[in-house]
Amino acid sequence: MKIVYMGTPDFAVPPLEALVRSGYEVAAVVTQPDKPKGRGKTLMPTPVKEEAMKHDIPVYQPLKVRDPEFVEMLENIAPDIIVVAAFGQIIPKKILDMPKYGCINIHASLLPKYRGAAPIQQAVIDGEKESGVTIMRMGTGLDTGDMISKVVVPLDKEETGGSLFDKLAQAGASLLIETLPSIEDGTASYEVQPEESPTPYAAMINKKMGLMDFSKSAAELERLVRGLNPWPSAYTFLNGKTLKVWKSTVEKTANGGKTVPGTIIAVDKTGIHVACGEDVLVLCEVQLEGKKRMETDAFLRGYQVEVGTVLTDHKE
Repeated sequence: MKIVYMGTPDFAVPPLEALVRSGYEVAAVVTQPDKPKGRGKTLMPTPVKEEAMKHDIPVYQPLKVRDPEFVEMLENIAPDIIVVAAFGQIIPKKILDMPKYGCINIHASLLPKYRGAAPIQQAVIDGEKESGVTIMRMGTGLDTGDMISKVVVPLDKEETGGSLFDKLAQAGASLLIETLPSIEDGTASYEVQPEESPTPYAAMINKKMGLMDFSKSAAELERLVRGLNPWPSAYTFLNGKTLKVWKSTVEKTANGGKTVPGTIIAVDKTGIHVACGEDVLVLCEVQLEGKKRMETDAFLRGYQVEVGTVLTDHKE
């Protein structure tokens, strides 16, 4: 079974590793172009490209996969199947129809829930008790293709976007190796997805999503902090400076909403206590603009935070 593998970030590395380890013929890897990183703007390869190079697999990095030259090159490779995991480009019908067994996608949610680019973070933000991975046959819609296999992954109480990302990448790798034989021998069953998803589309995460709105409940904000850890992180503004929040806890209160949301009502060893629309959010690990990330107890030794200060949604 000749495979072409399309993927880009860390999430897509374990499935590629698993294919190689299981003895599959990976004829080519397709990934996004190298990107400039750091102050020197050095071109850096994608994690998937780095993995492919370890195994001497040919790597292709088209700006657009629909370019005729790339499509022709793919036709010459003549893959039996194309495996896609967080590739980052929409794949045209001409490529979807090319392989004997079609194109399959490793999607990091239990479809039809959380179609879209950021299902992992969104599941944490929404307080889901479980997530998982679905392998589906790709069609022209966004994550709407027929489902072939699924694996459920429970979420821990302290699950972050980052920790769930790692769990689902490993789960996806195992599910891929379990699923491929049934696709090849024709025993795979293909389940049509309902048209409507029970959850909103999980749009791509951006930095603005991390801005904390203290009129929301402390429970919602605590989930936001976990969901956007490690990127782009939840944040607020303290005395005009950006304050990233890496870890927080909820403190139940009978406040009844009398204090203005965002007001610091207490400062102690456990953290900075902030009034919310409902209950209190305790900031336990923070990072002030230009400073290191640290536990709040350590942060307070070098920075005075006054009770009554209001955390804002903008720089002063």
